[in-house]
Amino acid sequence: MADESTDLTGKVAVVFGTRPEIIKQAPVLHALGADGAGVFTGQHYDPELTDAVFRSCGLEPLAPAVDGVGGGTRAQQVARMVDRLADRFTRQRPRAVVVQGDTNTANAGAQAGHYLGITVVHVEAGLRSHDRAMPEETNRLLISALADVHCAATPENARNLLDGAVPATSVFVTGNPVVEAVTALCPSPEETAALLAGLGVAPGGVVATVHRPENTDDPQRLRTLLAGLGELGAPVALPLHPRTRKALTAWGVPVPATVRVLPPVDYRTFLALTRSASLLVSDSGGLQEEVTVLKKPLVVVRTSTERPESVAAGFSVLSEPEDLVAHARRMTAPQAVARLADTPSPYGDGLASQRIATLARGGVPALQAV
Repeated sequence: MADESTDLTGKVAVVFGTRPEIIKQAPVLHALGADGAGVFTGQHYDPELTDAVFRSCGLEPLAPAVDGVGGGTRAQQVARMVDRLADRFTRQRPRAVVVQGDTNTANAGAQAGHYLGITVVHVEAGLRSHDRAMPEETNRLLISALADVHCAATPENARNLLDGAVPATSVFVTGNPVVEAVTALCPSPEETAALLAGLGVAPGGVVATVHRPENTDDPQRLRTLLAGLGELGAPVALPLHPRTRKALTAWGVPVPATVRVLPPVDYRTFLALTRSASLLVSDSGGLQEEVTVLKKPLVVVRTSTERPESVAAGFSVLSEPEDLVAHARRMTAPQAVARLADTPSPYGDGLASQRIATLARGGVPALQAV
């Protein structure tokens, strides 16, 4: 049965459904205090992993507020969430609905709030890859059309919104709560050493993640990517996403001897892996932000990115699988690594969640340039 243990009436409903959303919305919930209430749709629902993320973010684990979402098709997920969230928002009307990013949950939360005339606040608004083949791009465009308050992480994100005819009076450059999340949750050097020892991973190697369909659903692309990881000349830790595990088996893609396959890890453990690595290789969106806080080089194995700020600042580079090794060498050159240590994150000053909370309450924060 869906969880409705928290009454949303008059609260700011902070909606999330995936592990990355929990991480980025947790600072917003903390900033809202008693004015906020979390609503977890269960889009990602593996209690062993999800509950650990809640706890690591200083939140009590929430049971799903929507039944039967995990594992459905995009259409099924969005339709079910819109229906259930709108029903709950009708019975327990919140003062505002906060959604984050570009997930099916964010799309559904924005629709449910909009259709009921509730203020919709979009965190991480204005990201654009200009690649409609990405499901996330469609979600971004839909949410931008529905939201009343747009919390852009960067000035470039704000320009994307203005270019899309979003009223300037509704766009605020707040920064991204990922800065607060990484700063708060990054383990100490002692804890990092203990976590690495528990995994049997030595510091100074490469950490890789692969999960996007453009890589997992193309056997030749996946084969080339894995072969490239094996040619980096360093041990590689690869926390394996279930989709990627299935694809490796289905396509018969060999894993190089230098690549250590790990089970999925919780966020603090992943930050420990990341902060101790000499290089990151990934198709993740969030990692493109996180490396700017951790000051690490990243090769993004994708054809496009909605986070060009990370590339422009020198923290990441877009790469096709066949170019992975060449880009890795360039990103790990001593002068390149040294420069990153002195480069500020383009995603803000660590006060984004406070600004977003003020906007969600109906106020206007004292905004600073980011």
